[in-house]
Amino acid sequence: MAAPGATGTEGLIEAQRLPWRERASERTLVRDGRRWTKWTAMVAIGFGAPAATVLALDLWLFPVAILLSAHGYLICRMQAGRAVTSVVPLGSRSARAGPAENSSTGDPESVAIGLLGDLLDHSQRELLLKTGLAMQRGRLGIWLLGERGALLVRPGGRRIFSFCVRVGEADDLPGGDRVAHLLLALREDEEGFATVANLGFSGAVWRCRRRMKPAQRPALEAAVADARRQVQAGSAAHAHAHAAA
Repeated sequence: MAAPGATGTEGLIEAQRLPWRERASERTLVRDGRRWTKWTAMVAIGFGAPAATVLALDLWLFPVAILLSAHGYLICRMQAGRAVTSVVPLGSRSARAGPAENSSTGDPESVAIGLLGDLLDHSQRELLLKTGLAMQRGRLGIWLLGERGALLVRPGGRRIFSFCVRVGEADDLPGGDRVAHLLLALREDEEGFATVANLGFSGAVWRCRRRMKPAQRPALEAAVADARRQVQAGSAAHAHAHAAA
């Protein structure tokens, strides 16, 4: 993904270059989430049913049943693991000092971190320095952005989506600039950003939490908490509007 280069009314240029892709929306995310749930259920049934069958035939086949069940479990675990590893946090070197301190050194990476920090509020900046992930609130949910890849925690904090996305021709860019480009693109056109990004996983948040490194878990916890507040705020606004009517 290149740096944002379109007006807010037109959306991201990259999304316009993919006319064969349906534009991401609340409806498409719900649909894709259900598809992933069905796929996971098929894996569980596909290996669980044979395991139960061999046990019913002969209890001595218990090791075979264990192997079948373990195979299905490992497939689901691997999918969640890929979802987490596809999001590359900002380098640990960047996280050891604050944006103001880093930017004074003149190092390109440090300057990039300082500029990225200017795009975030205080709590988001602290979260970035601690976890290497930048949090952004959106209409579709709460986003967590790394140098490559993005996680989307849906309103309510129960389901998470993992997207593979990166800044095009960014090999020479400092990590802070990569995150900043993704952040600005997301702010410019959230639906377009989700359209361009490749969906790699959708499932329960706990599946990703278990596979995530401890250093990044505070970012996920913060996103889940914010996603729950989104639903509570929406319910309160709906109740207020209903009472006013």
